[in-house]
Amino acid sequence: MAAKWDGGHSGSVLCLHVSSEGLVASGAERGELALWAGGGSPVAQLRLPQADDVTSVVFSGRRPSTLYTSHGDTISVLDVRSLQEPLQRFHVNEEEINCLSVSDTDGFLAAADDSGAIKVVDLESKKVSRSLRHANICSSVAFRPQRPQSLVSCGLDMQVMLWNLQKARPLWTMNLQQCDREEESLQSAGQFFNPPLAHSLSPASCGNVFSCGAQDGKVRIFRVTGARFERELEFQAHSLGVSQVLFMPEGYWLLSGGNDGKVLLWDVGGNVGKQQKSPAKSLHRRKAQAAASSRKDGKLNKEVSNEHPGVVPKLSIEHGEKVNWLSCAEIKGSRRVLVADQTSSISAYPLPEP
Repeated sequence: MAAKWDGGHSGSVLCLHVSSEGLVASGAERGELALWAGGGSPVAQLRLPQADDVTSVVFSGRRPSTLYTSHGDTISVLDVRSLQEPLQRFHVNEEEINCLSVSDTDGFLAAADDSGAIKVVDLESKKVSRSLRHANICSSVAFRPQRPQSLVSCGLDMQVMLWNLQKARPLWTMNLQQCDREEESLQSAGQFFNPPLAHSLSPASCGNVFSCGAQDGKVRIFRVTGARFERELEFQAHSLGVSQVLFMPEGYWLLSGGNDGKVLLWDVGGNVGKQQKSPAKSLHRRKAQAAASSRKDGKLNKEVSNEHPGVVPKLSIEHGEKVNWLSCAEIKGSRRVLVADQTSSISAYPLPEP
């Protein structure tokens, strides 16, 4: 059963993040920001200027009292020890920001927005060091752990991109729709009308593996090798769009949240690094498997069981509301998945130990 965290917001909670010290930050509609202790009671609240929706919150890894928040086209830097007026504001994006990410050295802050732009701010000079771009809304951006000059991004242009801050162009780009067209014999009729608009990214702690959740209900796992990345694993995770993916701090445990109101926990460690490296062989294998299987009936994991028998959820939570954001926290000695949805509450579910 979920514990409900109430009293912090009056509108829909849009984003969450947990500091290295266990403090939880949440952002909501109309500029509402709240801080929570592990007991689920708000310890501080603030309404940000202009009352724009708070779309992303992220703590500094090295300075856990520093919180970066995006609201509208503005980034505000806050001190959570005294949640008052922002210490600093950045106005570097032209449209609403969807996602923030801070490099683990605290050297750079990336902000992805509705114009498709990713503005990378040098936090020492306080200036934009790079302007990167998608062709459509950029929905998610993430620095790779242990690689402060490297980041990945995805967007509603169905592109997943790998960047290095020394270059203005992406090192590698993958178009999810083109990949699906190459395998269109595997697609159901309904799939054609449900393009893989990419909503969320999450890198694993190793920095070489990252996940992507898309509108077609699939989770895709990629491995970075040098200046490119390859798709290692793909499975049907949700019956509707995957709004959030989140690698847990340890190993390859992955949380996914969907528009179908489900929250699922996966262990992809047995599949990562074990897929065939040849795309041609991989495609041939999947076509052979598909020929032997019937069309998808929309039930969870039917396609998974055909293609990747080892990829089944370790935990399935019927949350019931469209998932806006996922985070993970250690509370009273046990792990919890925190879920933000269309309501003003945060739900905390217990997680099994890995």
